[in-house]
Amino acid sequence: MAIPLPLEIVAGVSAASLTIGLLRGSVDDAALAQQPNESTTWAPLSALPAGLVQSLRQGLRTYLLGQGRLQSVGLLLLRLAVGMMMIHHGQDKLADPQGFATNYVAALHLPFPLLMAYAAGYAEIIGSWLLIFGLFTPFGALALSGTMAVAGYHHILTSGLNIYVLELVVLYLGGSLGLLLLGPGRFSFDAGIARELLQDDDGSESEANQVATEVATAAVAGSSAVLRPIPVAVNGR
Repeated sequence: MAIPLPLEIVAGVSAASLTIGLLRGSVDDAALAQQPNESTTWAPLSALPAGLVQSLRQGLRTYLLGQGRLQSVGLLLLRLAVGMMMIHHGQDKLADPQGFATNYVAALHLPFPLLMAYAAGYAEIIGSWLLIFGLFTPFGALALSGTMAVAGYHHILTSGLNIYVLELVVLYLGGSLGLLLLGPGRFSFDAGIARELLQDDDGSESEANQVATEVATAAVAGSSAVLRPIPVAVNGR
C-alpha cells in the first residue's frame, strides 16, 4: 500500500517556506552587522584554524544567501516541482519493493536487491521532502541525483539511448544537480538557519574591521608625528 500524500500538507509546507523566506529575506545583511555581538565563533568551528573558518563562513554565505529575490523564487519553484513529482516514484517503489527489486535492481546485478529497493524508495521520499522544505537541501538533492543516475544507467543498459525513455530521468537528474550546485535560495529553512548562524559573525567581523581601521589611523598619525622636521639653529662664523 502506498504511503498517503495529502495535498494540504504540501501546500502548507510550501506556504510556510515562502512566508519564512519573505520575512527573513527582508532583513538586509548590512543591518545584521549593526546588531550587538555576544559570541564571535560558532562552537563547532572554534577548534578549526581561523583561515579555514573564514572560508567556510564565506562559502555558506555565498551558497545559501548569495541569490537575489528573483533567483530565489526560481529556485523555490524548482524545488517544489522536483520534490512534489519525485515523491510518488518513491511511493511506487515502497508499494511493491519485491517487484521493483526483481524487475529493476536485479538487472543491474547489484547486491541485496530488496535492500536496495527500500533504500531507493526512502531516498526518493525523504529527499523530496527535504527539497520541498528547503532543509538540508544538498543532502536531499544528492539523494535524488543518485537514484536518478542509477535509473538512467538502467534505462541505457536495457533500452539504449532512447530519448523517450530517458527524457524524464534526465529532467529529474538535471533539476536535482542544479539544486545541489546552486543551493536552495533565500526562501528556504537552510537560508534562515544560515542567517542566524552567520549573524554574530557579521557583527564581529564589522567590529574587527573598525578596530583595525582605528589602529591603522593611529599608526599613521604616530609615524607622521615622529617624522616631523625639527628646526635647528646654526651659528655662522
